[in-house]
Amino acid sequence: MPQLLPGADWPTLTAAARALAPEAFAADGHPLNLLEGRWGDPGRRKPTLSPIDGRPLGSYPMLELEAARRAVRFAAEEAPVWAAVPLPERCRRVAECLGQLRAVRDLLVYLLVWEIGKTVKSAGGDVDRCIDGVEWYLGQVEGMCAGRRPVGVVSNIASWNYPLSVLFHSVLVQALAGNAVVSKTPTSGGLLALTVCHALARRCGLPVALVSGSGGQLSDALVRNEGIDCLAFVGGKTHGRDVAAGLYDRDKRYMLEMEGVNAYGVWEFSDWDGLARQIRAGYEYGKQRCTAYVRFVVQRTLFPRFLETYLPVVRSLQVGHPLLVDGPGDPPPNLDFGPQISASKVEELNGMVGEAVGAGAVPLFRGGLDPARFFPDQDTSAYFAPVTLLGVPRSCRLYHHEPFGPVDTIVLVDRVEELVAEMNVSNGALVASVATDDPAVGRAIAGELRAFKVGVNRMRSRGDRAEAFGGIGQSWKGCFVGGEHLVRAVTLGPPGERLAGNFPDFTSLPEAR
Repeated sequence: MPQLLPGADWPTLTAAARALAPEAFAADGHPLNLLEGRWGDPGRRKPTLSPIDGRPLGSYPMLELEAARRAVRFAAEEAPVWAAVPLPERCRRVAECLGQLRAVRDLLVYLLVWEIGKTVKSAGGDVDRCIDGVEWYLGQVEGMCAGRRPVGVVSNIASWNYPLSVLFHSVLVQALAGNAVVSKTPTSGGLLALTVCHALARRCGLPVALVSGSGGQLSDALVRNEGIDCLAFVGGKTHGRDVAAGLYDRDKRYMLEMEGVNAYGVWEFSDWDGLARQIRAGYEYGKQRCTAYVRFVVQRTLFPRFLETYLPVVRSLQVGHPLLVDGPGDPPPNLDFGPQISASKVEELNGMVGEAVGAGAVPLFRGGLDPARFFPDQDTSAYFAPVTLLGVPRSCRLYHHEPFGPVDTIVLVDRVEELVAEMNVSNGALVASVATDDPAVGRAIAGELRAFKVGVNRMRSRGDRAEAFGGIGQSWKGCFVGGEHLVRAVTLGPPGERLAGNFPDFTSLPEAR
């Protein structure tokens, strides 16, 4: 009989979280907000559900605007005190926090599995990249901070898909650079994992705050507030545009990462086994990633061979319950991905696919869910098997927008100029790639693509450490990050310094204040 992976049930995990950080929970076990240096204010309770099987996970503590403003005011008072702490002491405290994170790694992994539906392997990667990435900065930060001073208070508003390796990683580096940090818990998931992380950070003496609530309602506190000196935002274009509009007339640093249609072009190519491995790896976390490739632009004469490579890969993908095992000694299931973030996201994907097919797109593949990979009568409303469409009309949303899920579109072209145009459909992307046997052709095509990172015969990812990350056009606004760029984005250098980034006019770069 199928059973849950031993020790990974939600009651056991939440009990462990409360025992580890009792100060972060109310007497009835509900999580609190970290305001003014202490945990309190449970806010208005909003029920949360697991995407794995729809079970209640507890409540999300929705704050009112004034409470978030108090958090920012307190952070502004903490900022100069923390900035005066010598860098070696800041390093010591961050290193202590990393040690505590390592000690509870498995707890964080399984919390992420339940909260955002990652597989155990994917959740482990999220935790490990956070810890290992910040460890790298500890060895580099002295040189990065030389001649620089903290910007002040940094506000973080991030999406739910990488709570540790993107959000909390940034929090620790921002604090390491001498800033006070305020973070908003994503409304769709990651609450308990981030609560535990911030509780450990606060115990280590780091000036961090964690608030929860509606992004629109808290915007006056976390975006437009004069107490915020820098904003780091990760999310979709709709919200990103609203945030950008609220920043352009203010003297404030910002890094706004938004969506784009990441495309993979195939032209005069023959290494099909290598491409198959890339296609499979690209389904990590069900393509719920800002760097997922969802559009394949293929030379028409290569289309039959491309299909021979592509279809066996998508047919072999394993989707299911991330914690379902056959026996108590079994390892976590070897899945390509689990659920989408919610049942409403599945409805959105079905709507996009239905619109495209209704307008004339050709369905090349639509996967199904294997009942053997779920508990009997389990709620599977948040699961979505891969779909592939050919020839999506330009009038459809799926043609111009990132689905943020396992929906691929394929476009056939006859000329290199067509390939470049179809790969640049979203006016800026975070990543793009081209598969070709001719390196010169690959370089030429790469030079025409409006993506921040371009791979030739390989997929690109966000990366971190020494590698810069940003975007072009509508996929990014503000300072670039990664390696030294992340530290520069949250510190002030000499007068007249130019920061690398994608700013409103795309040409000039703002001077440091």
